Amino acid sequence: MARKPKKQTARSWRRVDLHLHTPASSDYQEPNTTWVDILQAAEARGLDVIGFTDHNTVAGYRRMRGEIEQFELLERLDRLRPEEKKQLAEYRRLLAKILVLPGFEFTATFGFHIIGLFSPETPIRDIEHILLNLNVPSDQLDRGSSTVGATADVLTAYKTIDEAGGLVIAAHVNSSNGVAMRGLNFGGQTKIAYTQDPHLHALEVTDFDQKGRRTTASFFNGSKPEYPRRMHCIQGSDAHRLRRESRDTKNLGIGDRITEVLIDDLSFESLHDLFGDNDFGRTRPYRGSNEQAFDYVQSAREEGASSVQDFYESMTEKGGFLNDVLCDVCAFANTNGGTLYIGASSDVKQNLVGVENAPAAIAKLQKEIERRITPDFTVTLDTQESRSKTIIRVSIPRGDDPPYAIDDNKIYVRQESETSLAVRDEIVHLVLRRSAVPAPQPIPVVALESSASPESSVTPPTATEAAILLPPRTGVEIVSSENRDGVIYHVVRDLRNGSTVKNVTRSSARNLWKYAIVESESNKFNESSVTWSGDIGLIKKYQKMGDTRFDLVQRTPEGLRIYYGVSEDGIHDEWKKVVGSPEEE
Repeated sequence: MARKPKKQTARSWRRVDLHLHTPASSDYQEPNTTWVDILQAAEARGLDVIGFTDHNTVAGYRRMRGEIEQFELLERLDRLRPEEKKQLAEYRRLLAKILVLPGFEFTATFGFHIIGLFSPETPIRDIEHILLNLNVPSDQLDRGSSTVGATADVLTAYKTIDEAGGLVIAAHVNSSNGVAMRGLNFGGQTKIAYTQDPHLHALEVTDFDQKGRRTTASFFNGSKPEYPRRMHCIQGSDAHRLRRESRDTKNLGIGDRITEVLIDDLSFESLHDLFGDNDFGRTRPYRGSNEQAFDYVQSAREEGASSVQDFYESMTEKGGFLNDVLCDVCAFANTNGGTLYIGASSDVKQNLVGVENAPAAIAKLQKEIERRITPDFTVTLDTQESRSKTIIRVSIPRGDDPPYAIDDNKIYVRQESETSLAVRDEIVHLVLRRSAVPAPQPIPVVALESSASPESSVTPPTATEAAILLPPRTGVEIVSSENRDGVIYHVVRDLRNGSTVKNVTRSSARNLWKYAIVESESNKFNESSVTWSGDIGLIKKYQKMGDTRFDLVQRTPEGLRIYYGVSEDGIHDEWKKVVGSPEEE
């Protein structure tokens, strides 16, 4: 069956601020502000969509709708005063331009904040019923307080809001009361569950203006082994006033942090569909009318090649570049999905080449994917503009029917920033993935009966739990070796996914595996030269293709375990101290 590119509609970029408070929040800083004032401020900032997200209440949106309905009733009775007639006309003018979504900012157990947004067609009573189901006391539904006693846990909130048709956004995840738990010395499975749950649609971040690999958006780009689900990241103002307070730049006003979204039309449904899509190029931070628009390609280049993205300056058949692109498409489909950029190098110091005839190139690549890669699956091909150059973007989902093959018999997988032919055990793993039950979801966390801040609510891990240190999450380990007629055969473990591959030799090994085998067979390891920190240590630190890598060792009751080629993404917990990696903020 022929594969078709995803149908593209006449989409347009819209400006949204999905995290706004009103005087219905008890901590609102300008209590005399009217709802018309809020809408006018949104208009002045060029916003197309806003969300009323008062603390644990939908009272702000209800009061606005109530005021409008009262005016309309008086209008039907021909009893509107001139100033009321003028105000109703202003409401109608503004609401014809701006989509206002009802919602709330819910305070879950541990004090974590979760935004729920709904269609304007959703009855307000239904939204209030959701808050009641999340254990917000009925006598506090109109208070707008961020502290409402013991409520529901984070995962329950995600599920409840999602199943009610709402849009679920984890609020300011990298800041206080955020589910990314920045600054807390615990997390583990909890943090994974809170940021990877299938009912969660997006993460709100506050560091979109920062660059590099340590931003929140880059952390959740799907390259981290323990965070394989790439997340939509947006920004919002969290405004508690109309305009930014000049004395405190962190005290933002409406539209001081805007996200641009590429949607089909101005509707809740289009917005909801966007966050259910795997096209992550449809959201970007708004830079301001006088600033250069956010460059999605440049941002990707700053992150560099990884397990989920790669770059090609061209895809000509001469030189084998087209075949390399197809190999990457196949590998991404077999592994965790990814994105290819054609017309751009990963080296940000190099000028962009671009693609001269992008439509023809897209058509050719689509045809080759359809012809050479089986079984059938869908990729998205489109163009991105970067520094006056046209770049082709290829978005590849994680395939549901692996293994995928080129020319029926060449099966590729992605390991870190490299694509390689799969070996037997990897092919077996892919087949088992297809036939297995759906992958288990992150382990839920039992909620505690508390709504205090995370710092005061969290129970520290026990001594036993703290003593257990898992291996790094990237790199490889030589599990065992056997000499057969002068040839050494190894069992290699991929630390990213935990899979083992048997019968690997120096001649058959690829990339990182070969490096590990050469190091192992050389018998250069000297325990006395290790920089130890308790039972874990650093053998050496080195650079590979511009990335920092580590060889590490761990003492265990079963003996020494050596981990080769560990990337920075694989470093966690006590390993950070060993390699000198900075702690998460």
